[in-house]
Amino acid sequence: MAQRSAIVNVMVKAAQKAGRSLARDFGEVEHLQVSKKGPGDFASKADKRAEQLIIEELLKGRPDWTIIAEESGVTKGADEENCFIIDPLDGTTNFLHGIPHFAISLAYQKEGKLVAGVVYDPIKDEIFWAEQGAGAWLESQRAKTRLRVAVRRDLDEAVMATGIPHIGRPAQRPFLAELFSVMTRCAGVRRMGAASLDLAYVAAGRFDGYWETSLQTWDIAAGIVLVREAGGYVTRKDGRTNPEDGKSILATNPDLHLAMLQVLKAASKTSEAAAARAAEKK
Repeated sequence: MAQRSAIVNVMVKAAQKAGRSLARDFGEVEHLQVSKKGPGDFASKADKRAEQLIIEELLKGRPDWTIIAEESGVTKGADEENCFIIDPLDGTTNFLHGIPHFAISLAYQKEGKLVAGVVYDPIKDEIFWAEQGAGAWLESQRAKTRLRVAVRRDLDEAVMATGIPHIGRPAQRPFLAELFSVMTRCAGVRRMGAASLDLAYVAAGRFDGYWETSLQTWDIAAGIVLVREAGGYVTRKDGRTNPEDGKSILATNPDLHLAMLQVLKAASKTSEAAAARAAEKK
C-alpha cells in the first residue's frame, strides 16, 4: 500500500476529527424528527461546526494556505497558489432525515490543478483518498486496498449513479430525458444523495459511472481526483475536460465513457426538441 504523503495525512486527520463531531450529531437527529422545530436548524449548526473543526486542523498543518469552504466561502492565505477545498457535510438532506449516507470531502488544489482528495464516510468509517501519481485507496476497519474503476464494457451490465435536481432547480425536465435514456440502456440507476460518495464509489468500482448537473466545486473536487487516480475518466456531460467548475460531470471507466456521452447527448437533443414543440404551442 502506498504511504500517505504529509499533506494527505493532514487532510485525513481533519476529516476524521470533523467526522467524529458529525457522527455524534447524527446520533441526535432521530430524536429531532418528531420535534416541532425539526432537525433543519440542528443540521445547519452541525455542518458549520464540522467546517470549523476542519479549517482549524488544516491551518495547523498549513497555516498560510488559502481555503475555499462551502459555508464560510474563500479565506485567502498568504499562499494563494496552494488551496484546500472543503465540503464539511455532503449529503445534508440524508443527514437531517436520519439516513446514514453522507461524507466529508476535502481536496488540495495547487496552482489551479487538483492534486489530492479525501472523502470520509464517518458512519461506515471508510476513508477514500487519492493523490496525483500515488493512486486511489480505501482504508477501513475491514481492509486497506487500492481502488480501481470497474471493468464492465457494456452499458446493459452497468449500474449508474446520479443526482436528481431538487425543488427550485430549473433542470428537472432535461434531467428526466437523461434519466429515461440511461434507464433504458443500463442495468440500473441509483440516487444516493451525496456526490462525493458517488464519485468515491465509481473509483472503488461499486458504481460503473455517475453523472449530474449544477453542482459546486466542493461537491466534486476530491471525487474527481479519486476517479482519475483509480483509472477512470472524468469530463463534463458534453465531453469537455474541465468538470471542476461543477456545471456538469460524467465519471466512468474508460470503456463506458463514450457510450454514456452519446446517451446523454441524445437525451439533450430529445429534451430540446420537446421544449421547442411546447414553445410553438403557446
